[in-house]
This record gives sequence, C-alpha cells and structure tokens, in this order.
Amino acid sequence: MKELEYPFDSEYILKKKKKIRRELLDTDRTFLKKKIAVLGGSTTSDIVKILDLFLLNYGIMAEFYESEYNQYYQDAMFDPQELLDFAPDLIFIHTTNRNIRFYPEISDDENVVSEKLANVYHEFEDMWEHLSERYHCPIIQNNMELPSYRLLGNEDCANPHGRTNFILKLNDLFHQYADKHESFYIHDILSLSAGYGLDAWSDPFYWHMYKYALCVPAIPTFAYNLSHIIKAIYGMNKKAFVLDLDNTLWGGIVGDDGMENLELGQETSIGQAYCEFQSYLKAHKDMGVLLNISSKNEEENALSGLSHPDSILKKEDFIVIKANWEPKSMNTAAIAKELNILESSLVFVDDNPAEREIIQKQLPSVAVPEITSVDQYIRQIDKHGYFEVLKLSKDDLNRSNMYKANAERNATIQSFDNYEDYLKSLEMKAVIGPFEPVYLSRIAQLTNKSNQFNLTTRRYTQDEIAQVLEDPTMLSFYGKLEDKFGDNGVVTVAIGRVDGTICHMELWLMSCRVLKRDMELALLDEIVDTCIRHGIKEIRGYYYKTAKNAMVKDFYGNSLGFEKISDDGENSVWSFVIPNHYEKRNCVIEVNSIE
Repeated sequence: MKELEYPFDSEYILKKKKKIRRELLDTDRTFLKKKIAVLGGSTTSDIVKILDLFLLNYGIMAEFYESEYNQYYQDAMFDPQELLDFAPDLIFIHTTNRNIRFYPEISDDENVVSEKLANVYHEFEDMWEHLSERYHCPIIQNNMELPSYRLLGNEDCANPHGRTNFILKLNDLFHQYADKHESFYIHDILSLSAGYGLDAWSDPFYWHMYKYALCVPAIPTFAYNLSHIIKAIYGMNKKAFVLDLDNTLWGGIVGDDGMENLELGQETSIGQAYCEFQSYLKAHKDMGVLLNISSKNEEENALSGLSHPDSILKKEDFIVIKANWEPKSMNTAAIAKELNILESSLVFVDDNPAEREIIQKQLPSVAVPEITSVDQYIRQIDKHGYFEVLKLSKDDLNRSNMYKANAERNATIQSFDNYEDYLKSLEMKAVIGPFEPVYLSRIAQLTNKSNQFNLTTRRYTQDEIAQVLEDPTMLSFYGKLEDKFGDNGVVTVAIGRVDGTICHMELWLMSCRVLKRDMELALLDEIVDTCIRHGIKEIRGYYYKTAKNAMVKDFYGNSLGFEKISDDGENSVWSFVIPNHYEKRNCVIEVNSIE
C-alpha cells in the first residue's frame, strides 16, 4: 500500500489507521500469523496500532500482548500467566531514557558512576536472559535516545557525570550484547530520533500529558523502522537490485554523449553524487545484495559507462545484465527467473517515472522506490529498509560470488546434450549430517528466508533449532554443497519428528541456488539411511500451500517418489515406505556423511 511506503504522511496514517487496516485486510493475501509481546516502559497503544499496519503491509498479521504502563520489568521477570499463555513468537521491549532509574549526579565519584552504569545495564541483561530462557523467541530492544537537555553543555558527552556520556556508554553495552547473542536485535532509536530531530522527538508535552516517550507524530516513523526488523526476522527482506544505467548510475546518456562525457567523478557536484550512489550500491553488493542491470540500449554501449575511469561499479559487480530493446518489465521478470528468486525479492531503480510505473503495473510485487534527483537517491532508497541486516554471516558476505558462480554453471549447461553428464561435470561434493552448533545461525536464517522451496514454511529461531538438536525424538539434517565453481555453503535443511516407526518431516527446505542439482536425492538417501538405523519404517512428507511455494507442491511425488495419501486441495500428505533393500537415488554428488 502506497500510503505505508516512504515517504508517508504520518498525520494521515494516525488519523486514518482504522480505514487503512480495513483496506489491508480486504484482500485475498495469505498472511503470516505471529504473536508479538510488547513490554513497554511508557504508553504503547498507538505504537502497537501503527506497527500493526506496517506489518500487515508486509504480509504479517500480528496478535499483540501489551504490558500495563511501565510494567515491562515485572512482566519480563515474574512470568505473568497471561504472558505465559500468550506464548509470544517475538518480544519487543520498548524502553527509553525515561526508564533509566539511576543517572550520575555531580557529586558522584567515578566508582559510583561506574557502579550505576553496571546496575542499569545488568537489570536489562537479567531481563533479556530470563525472557530468552523462558520463551525461546527473538527479542528486540530499543537502545536509548540522547537526553533532551545537556546539563553540562558540550561537556555532557565527554564528562562521566553527563547524561549524554552515560547513555552512550549504556548503548555500547547493549550493542555488545546484541553482537554476541543470536535472536537479539537492537531497534536503533538513537539514530532514529536524531534523524527525526531530537527536540521534536522528545517534546516533553507528550510525556507529561500522555506518558508517551516520543511525540505522537513520530510514532509512524518509529513503527515503520521497527517493522523493518520484524519483516527481516521472518524472511521478508529483498535480495537484489535491478538497476537502470543512464541518469541512474551516471549523468548523461552513454549512447549519445559517449563514455568520456558522462557526469561521473569528482570534477562536478553531480558527478560526485553519482559516485557516492555507486559506492552505496557497491557496499550492498559486499554485504550480499545482488546487483543486476536492465537497460534499453545495445549491450556494448550500455556497459561502456562501467569502463569510465571514475566508475566505482564494474561489469564484474553484476550478476545478470539485460541490455537490449525489450520492455524492462520483461527483462526484470527474466532477471528474477535467472537468479531463481521471486519477483517480490527485487528492487527496481530507474530515474524514468514512466518505466517505474510500467514495472508497478506489470510486476506489482517488485519494489519500486520513487527517486528524484541523484543527490537524494541514497536517502530515498535507504529509508525503505529493503535489506535490513540482522546479523552478517559468511554466507551473506559471499552471496554475490555464489550467484555469479551459479550463472557460470548455467552457462556451461549449453555445452552438454545430457543433463546428468552436466551434473557430473560440476564435480559436486556434499557434507550431510545432523545439526552442528557452528551452523545453527545459518540454519535458522535459511528457515526464515527460504520461501519457494520450503514445503511446510515452518520458521525457527536459533534457540528453537538448538532445541531440535537436543531433542531425542527429532532427527535433524543439514547439507553443504560445493563444486568446481565454488562453495555454496549450507543449502538444505530437514527436520523429522519420530513417532513410533514413522518419521514425520516437519521441515524440508532447500536454497534456490541448488535446485535441480540432485541435492534433494542426496539428502533423501541420508534420511533413509538414518531412519533404517533407528528402526523407522515409513517417512511422511507434508506440503502446506502458501502464495510462494507452489513450485514444490508435487515435490515429494515427482522428485522423490513418495505416494500421496491425502490432499484437501491446498495441503497434502505423502508417504514413503522404506523398502528392505533401498537403492540410493543420488549418483552425481560425492557425499561425506556425518553421523
């Protein structure tokens, strides 16, 4: 919904929130349902109502639990029955500098100041630890905004007695905890309030009148930013840019002006802005976002701009390049297909409003930010939170290389008449075994990011994955795959629940990077082998339909040879009775099994 995309009208959202909610619900979308507990140190009612809108816009239907005013600590530490019964999927702790109980006083010596800082921090840490052990779900915690006044003036940030200094040190402790703990995330209201304007954000009228720790007009900005973290936790980030070239990555039209006359570089203010934008995109590529090109031009002309001596981006930074005279909607759809990702994973960036409108109409699931002048490109794209980072993994940092290697694999297939010969030529090697602690973060990440090839669409936190590892009634499997082009990392995950002589597959997913590479057959071989060792006679697979996983609705039958035993038109159950003499299905991947 456009009304909930940046730049939005906060006053309109606050005034029309009921109308907006009705419109969001009046669709045929399938929502992901989640229970969110909001533990507040100040009033949270309107925050919850506006957060609900942004989450619905992302496809998340939330049920909320709200603590009573300023009862966040009591609810967190003393396990009220209502919260226990609610069993949250996610906990958000909405505290601010209004909830800091012990600030330094001018008469305090350094030891007293340090003790106060430790006491405040440990009160929060005890709360996080207790909530994590009790509920095993992601926790989001505000850091602290700066104080609304500086008693010591400019010295307030440097002197240990200053509240500014105290808050910055407390925030650093929060950030260190987040860095060391999975499933714990910081909602950065320090930056958010600074960007909004601290004087307006912290207007004391709203605290004294309504006990809101931020001004009411800022609530949509607050909720929008918070929703970015939540949609990222549940695998709804974007994955790739589709970029125009002329007047998007550089000033001018390379086919008309020539490469040497483009506005790019330090000689002009416009050229500097284009370089800064390219650097911004390059940084996204370095953190795992895929860069692609869709340009109306001859490929040689289009790409000559990337040879400009001041171009930050080079041809090798892009995965798929579509430079031709086809409609950009066709090229964008083709890019998604070649990357083997959903169109909804793409962000289309083009300076031409006509091209943007065509994409919005032809490919409505593609994100299309409104951009104006190049000096505003970064801000206009960044505010959308398309690629919200939770934790950076090695796989994230290597993702662009993985997809580029995949493109090379796809290119080599044309030289083979027989697909099996092509697969053998890849010299694939896999490691398959039960979950290992070192991979728990990546496994949890996969369960929340995989949409197309996730048969039950179950989502797991890292804590829940760790519980599976410890549960004797559960069988767990992960698979890594590498070939002559590179290492794909952990690409497949399966979880089975043992009930007598039946293993119920509660999760089976695979990264789209390795579809049609027979990794599913290699994994089936290992699952069957494990089941035989445990005396299991039958494996049951489950398919639960979503808007995004229709491509695997017959996976158990077509790919693995299971027999369908029930089907209600959307969900289906499949059975595989393990024969006395099972013949392995995989014949192209060399598997190293870990028991």
